[in-house]
Amino acid sequence: MLDFFTIFSKGGLVLWCFQGVSDSCTGPVNALIRSVLLQERGGNNSFNHEALTLKYKLDNQFELVFVVGFQKILTLTYVDKLIDDVHRLFRDKYRTEIQQQSALSLLNGTFDFQNDFLRLLREAEESSKIRAPATMKKFEDSEKAKKPVRSMIETRGEKPKEKAKNNKKNKGAKKEGFDGPSATGKAVPAEKSVGPDNGVELSKEELIRRKREEFIQKHGKGMDKSSKSTKSEAPKEKGKKAPRVWALGGCANKEDLDYSPPTTNGAPEAAPPEDINLIRGTGPGGQLQDLDCSSSDDEGAVQNTTKPSATKGTLGGMFGMLKGLVGSKSLSREDMESVLDKMRDHLIAKNVAADIAVQLCESVANKLEGKVMGTFSTVTSTVKQALQESLVQILQPQRRVDMLRDIMDAQRHQRPYVVTFCGVNGVGKSTNLAKISFWLLENGFRVLIAACDTFRAGAVEQLRTHTRRLTALHPPENHGGRTMVQLFEKGYGKDAAGIAMEAIAFARNQGFDVVLVDTAGRMQDNAPLMTALAKLITVNTPDLVLFVGEALVGNEAVDQLVKFNRALADHSMAQTPRLIDGIVLTKFDTIDDKVGAAISMTYITSKPIVFVGTGQTYCDLRSLNAKAVVAALMKA
Repeated sequence: MLDFFTIFSKGGLVLWCFQGVSDSCTGPVNALIRSVLLQERGGNNSFNHEALTLKYKLDNQFELVFVVGFQKILTLTYVDKLIDDVHRLFRDKYRTEIQQQSALSLLNGTFDFQNDFLRLLREAEESSKIRAPATMKKFEDSEKAKKPVRSMIETRGEKPKEKAKNNKKNKGAKKEGFDGPSATGKAVPAEKSVGPDNGVELSKEELIRRKREEFIQKHGKGMDKSSKSTKSEAPKEKGKKAPRVWALGGCANKEDLDYSPPTTNGAPEAAPPEDINLIRGTGPGGQLQDLDCSSSDDEGAVQNTTKPSATKGTLGGMFGMLKGLVGSKSLSREDMESVLDKMRDHLIAKNVAADIAVQLCESVANKLEGKVMGTFSTVTSTVKQALQESLVQILQPQRRVDMLRDIMDAQRHQRPYVVTFCGVNGVGKSTNLAKISFWLLENGFRVLIAACDTFRAGAVEQLRTHTRRLTALHPPENHGGRTMVQLFEKGYGKDAAGIAMEAIAFARNQGFDVVLVDTAGRMQDNAPLMTALAKLITVNTPDLVLFVGEALVGNEAVDQLVKFNRALADHSMAQTPRLIDGIVLTKFDTIDDKVGAAISMTYITSKPIVFVGTGQTYCDLRSLNAKAVVAALMKA
């Protein structure tokens, strides 16, 4: 049973809605718009919201969205067929009202679609009903029962092939017996004779033809065998053959060693155009050329223009240039397939996770399929522009983290603002914690660093060194005698959750503005350490949980984030578990333009990248510039 089915425009106008079991569809549909449609995550046509599963279909030609919702525990096999049928019928029935493309016409339009929808729903439900199991076939109905008993009897010790040979021998014996009487002088009719086929009389011409065919079949094989035997029995040539010349050995002739191009009158001959096309894949020095996202039609036009033609010289170039233009037609999957394939390979080469690259290209295809393009718009430019817009939207998630504003809000409530750092081993949690501390000190906030990494040797000493250097940069004399940064530590081997709780209480009593909690690095598959991290977050309820990941990883970034979030949810004792709130992307200065990890991390979690580490000094901390990252990603 369906909960609801609604049709609305991309501008937000609800054209028609069917209410089933659910009282209201506003909440799930708004969640779909915020989390999927606005965030350019349309690679999958289903979306889960609480206990509901929403399936949707986009009509890019008329800017419509069709959404159906049903309970997640149900398995409704007819939903895809229903949404396709409703989309087709609604578009054809109200094409005139929709094509006016004005909000006033859509508001004034009357979309009486209730009876048609109920009919389509009833047909879809009937077509998906479970059919009765087919009755088992009886032996009398099988093919084996139709065969005669004689054909299934086999003689012991005789193979089917031997039977066939014996039948041929018997036929040959019959033929000899038939020819014998004619040789001994028995009377045989001149015009007609009895053949081997069950006593059927044959005319003279038919008998001659039959004899000729049998002679050819009988003696042709013997001739083949004799020819083979003569070849095998051919005498071998005696005497020493010419010495074999090996590839790495010496050559007798100087011409064999001359690999220079042939010359004509002292000038080297030009290579044919086909050879030039074959070596055009890489640029000078083996570097990758600029991204070529031309469609298959454009490639065909280029190949056709390379052929010499006196009459099609200028016209071929003109039509080849105009062939890639869409010409006010709606895009289809076939038009975008070659361009999307090259885009996907380019994204993977830029360190985007393979699954994420496929979903991004699928989302762009769903966004553009059926959309009518302008006259002077090419498929390549249209797909590239849509992909760039999607990437920028992905890097700007729905929730933006503003630490300075949140810290000032916590100051008004007279409590410290708590930030917890987590991540795998060696990604730079302690170093970037010190960078963020310096940034907060520059903004005038007092910082307390909690050393909750009680496992790694030297972790506390590393934070103590950072604290001493930060204190030297912001001495108490410059701040009215107040200590701006301090380390809270209890040594090694202690409970990290207990140390964090004591640090928060100490910061509240001493008037610190921010508490930065450093945790031990752990792999996402280590269940005991992930349980300890979930306990620390659940007990202390930090204001911000930051995942520290390095920009060098590709597919591993997706695995780390997914398993960290899953472990925090599974090992948490709270009713609503606390998950990762933001990302700190480190080592960004080591990847050049392979910035795909930023896309992978943001896409898989819908969480923003709060800070980007770009070097080894305290000043090497940046905020993410989405347009700059996308420009580097799309650059060849």
